[in-house]
Amino acid sequence: MGNRPSGYDPFIHILDDDSLLIIFNFYRPILINEDENDDQRILQGGNWARERWWYRLAQVCQRWRHLILASASYLDLCLVCTHGTPVADMLAQSSPLPLIIDYLDEDPVTADDEEGVVLALQHRNRVRRIRIQMPGLDWPRLALAIDGEFPMLEYLYLGLLSEYLILPETFQTPQLRHVVTMGIGFPTPLLSRHVSLVTLSLQNMHPSAYLSPEDLLPRLSLMPHLETLLLSPYPPYLPWGFFSGTDRQLQLLPTQITPTVTLPNLRWFGFGGLSSYLEALLFQINAPLLEKVQILFLTPLRFRFSCLLQFMSAAENLRFGSAKFRFYDKAVDAWVYPRKGAKMYSFYMQFSRFFLSEQVLSTAEFFGALGTVFSAVEHLDLESECHVVSLRYPTLWRDLLGSFGGAKSLVVGHRLAGEISRSFRLDEGESATEFLPKLKEISYPATGGEADDAFIAFADARRIAGCPVTLSRL
Repeated sequence: MGNRPSGYDPFIHILDDDSLLIIFNFYRPILINEDENDDQRILQGGNWARERWWYRLAQVCQRWRHLILASASYLDLCLVCTHGTPVADMLAQSSPLPLIIDYLDEDPVTADDEEGVVLALQHRNRVRRIRIQMPGLDWPRLALAIDGEFPMLEYLYLGLLSEYLILPETFQTPQLRHVVTMGIGFPTPLLSRHVSLVTLSLQNMHPSAYLSPEDLLPRLSLMPHLETLLLSPYPPYLPWGFFSGTDRQLQLLPTQITPTVTLPNLRWFGFGGLSSYLEALLFQINAPLLEKVQILFLTPLRFRFSCLLQFMSAAENLRFGSAKFRFYDKAVDAWVYPRKGAKMYSFYMQFSRFFLSEQVLSTAEFFGALGTVFSAVEHLDLESECHVVSLRYPTLWRDLLGSFGGAKSLVVGHRLAGEISRSFRLDEGESATEFLPKLKEISYPATGGEADDAFIAFADARRIAGCPVTLSRL
């Protein structure tokens, strides 16, 4: 340090303003990583706290501060109103930059947080993004605060945990691109105005804001930029009579085999609710660039598989290479990935069923009916997260596995080893190559007993038939 020549300046101070701005621009972090595989985080738009990236840079020296604030538009600067932020002081002392309102919390809302939300919302001309999900928030007060025009608002994420909010029709958002609501009534007139939406996620809608397929489809046809469409039109705790009555009405709706609505940019489609509602949508939607599908059924499976088969077969970018099944006390989950080792699924399905036999039956029926779509799946992984009892009809496991005739490897969890091994017992006169003819490897727990005997006998039969199967004990 003492040997520096006089007049020495650190290299960073030699840079001109344009060079510094280029460096600052490269320093800006992305809000969501390309390899992000958490659905909820993707819907939430990533880590909005990263928008505070420039705060420390502006404190390095006066020159940097003046340069950054003078280039606010170029650097896309924003102020973040969130937990622990003295919103009143920040608004009073900072430049009039665009505002991001970000309050996601599982803990009850504090008085300071609520005041910060309401105060920030009063600056309607500056609000760019809103993300609010806090228990105990005074939602009627919030509804009053958003009653008006927000000319800059691009992202709206509102999640109620225990009540409902109906958005006022006077809530005007001409620049809105992303809508994610849970427990929110989104009036139809509002939806009709947002033809430039990229994300539309309406979950657990208020019954008064219910959208039938006949109401929804014409509005979707006006959204050519839509990339994400997630629908759960009903609250999960409505009485069964509501579901059954609505289900009967939907079953009477005419279905059109030729799609009437094309969503040219749709990548992610998700649905949770009545199977008849899903049918009414899928028969009329074409999404050629679809990459990801998720389905959660709330009602017993009375589903015309042809609509989903048509919908998925027309998608050029759907890829399936690996499937994983998990059985729980009251539900079964299935993930199908584009390839083994992929982090993000291309297809997800959940059935709510109370008994293992019903879970296996419904899953086997579902994937069996869509076998042509999943014919490219080569890797299977099955596990149970609950105690397993022997099925009354053990052939159900064989029906499920047989839906994936192209499978080359199978991983069986310890709770299912005994049950699934029975599917590999060959009947008298049955060829060893009829069941899962392309199978090359079975991995299962080294527990011994009947499971070992059944898998070893199957492997011996396949070896004799000239199609060997490797047994790997986990």
